[in-house]
Amino acid sequence: MKFNGLTKKVLGVVFGLSLLLGIGMTSSTTVQAQYRDSQWQRDQIRRQREWEREQRRRQRQAQRDWRYDRNGRYDDNYSNYGGNQQMRQSALNAGYNEGIKEGRKDRNNGDRFEYRDEEDFRNANTGYSSRFGDRQVYAQYFREAFINGYTDGYRGY
Repeated sequence: MKFNGLTKKVLGVVFGLSLLLGIGMTSSTTVQAQYRDSQWQRDQIRRQREWEREQRRRQRQAQRDWRYDRNGRYDDNYSNYGGNQQMRQSALNAGYNEGIKEGRKDRNNGDRFEYRDEEDFRNANTGYSSRFGDRQVYAQYFREAFINGYTDGYRGY
């Protein structure tokens, strides 16, 4: 009987120690998992902030690309030769449309890239009206837009 009681005590101690070791090991893996989860969350937050920062940078760049000029118009990368807004816009539209038409025609015919030999480019009076004012200013806008349109048309846009 004493032997049986001693065995129970020894087994109890062994079981208690194994129970303590098991709890220690389990809590250790739990702590590691929690650490990994918190590290993952920190990485996610960092990536989100980097993405937001990049979006703000792109937005600022887009705003810089479309500035207003002195007259309160959007800077459309065309020169400012003067004249009123209606004349300028009409000349740019007519020039670009004629240019794209001629550029596509030359590309489809297999002709070389040459906008200066086009009659519309040389005359630069398509869409001109005397109410616009100076014909030479109109021609400058028209030719500048014609070159852009011709280039786009020849490239296949």
